[in-house]
Amino acid sequence: MTTERQHPRDRGIDRTPTHRQPSKQPWSGLELRVPNDRSRESLISFVECVLVELTHADVGAEYRSSNVWGVKLTQYIAADTVGERFKKRHYDERLGWHEQTMSRQDVREELINRLARPASLATNQSHPHPAEEPDTFQVKPTWKLQTGRQTSKR
Repeated sequence: MTTERQHPRDRGIDRTPTHRQPSKQPWSGLELRVPNDRSRESLISFVECVLVELTHADVGAEYRSSNVWGVKLTQYIAADTVGERFKKRHYDERLGWHEQTMSRQDVREELINRLARPASLATNQSHPHPAEEPDTFQVKPTWKLQTGRQTSKR
């Protein structure tokens, strides 16, 4: 039973749970530079979050590395709705685009190993002037992923 005093107070309450009105997309903060100082357990948790977002949102993950030979991109996109198969698209400026389908476990292991590297691929010392930008890994909307059909920015 409610009293007259309680009723006006209840009118101003927003009964919609706050987790349904996020200010940012849940995947928007999923990015990392390589090298990083995360523990292996932290990287495993990070990769699991990425795989869940790839399965449940229209997003892809992109690993970007630059070196004296140019940019290399590796992209991961869910290939099914249950998150067991993923498309891996790899781009090398010298070789172009290549695509393959991988299991969730293979993608998980590959990402953990890449993100745990002690040095960026960009710092390859085989040339006198290696690229200085660190490798980056980021989750972004699939429409923002660079594909072979787009022209690259130079």
